[in-house]
Amino acid sequence: MRWAAACGLLYAVHFGAWVWSLTLTSVAASVTLVTATPLALALIALATGEDLPAPRQRAALAVATLGVVVIGWADLSLSADALVGDALALLGALAMALYLLAVRRLGEVDALAFMGTACGFGAAALGAVALAAGVSLEVTGSALVYLALAAAIPQLIGHTLLTWSVRHVTPTVAGLATLGEPVGAAALGLIWLREPISAPTAVGCAITLAALALSLMPRRAS
Repeated sequence: MRWAAACGLLYAVHFGAWVWSLTLTSVAASVTLVTATPLALALIALATGEDLPAPRQRAALAVATLGVVVIGWADLSLSADALVGDALALLGALAMALYLLAVRRLGEVDALAFMGTACGFGAAALGAVALAAGVSLEVTGSALVYLALAAAIPQLIGHTLLTWSVRHVTPTVAGLATLGEPVGAAALGLIWLREPISAPTAVGCAITLAALALSLMPRRAS
């Protein structure tokens, strides 16, 4: 329960910082940077000597770092707010990295039970912060539908599978799986929100996705 509570607080930081970033920077930039979790995990692994990334993963992380830098540079040219949004998205990535490391250290856990408890603590923490800050928690009927979809698909399916997967692969490998999110998010932002994607941001996203392809490329038989 203590670990679940701690992970719930990390969830609160992850989602709170990331959703906040969406009000300051583009969807493409925000989602690309918040999925930079494997960069933080690789740095932690190199510092601790645990779960060290393989050579190919290190190359993929180097490429992904270049993509993150390109996105940050593009947003810096737009406004200071956009750069703050980038920083918040990266804070969300760091929080998720620490979450995966904590779950990895726990070993065998019931993923659904652990997620349910952690999400409960995280929701309570975010709700308390919102109330303390005077943020209204009233939502419309359509917003409730979107909240339910967000809970059912990316949370119940996506994050539960990530929690389960770190029992079988290193946190860095699990984190690399999230690098594919920016494509779908940027496409939805363009189609649904009519949010254009700047050329530099598109280049940064493409570089980051190239890192994903490099990390998942099958090894040649010797």
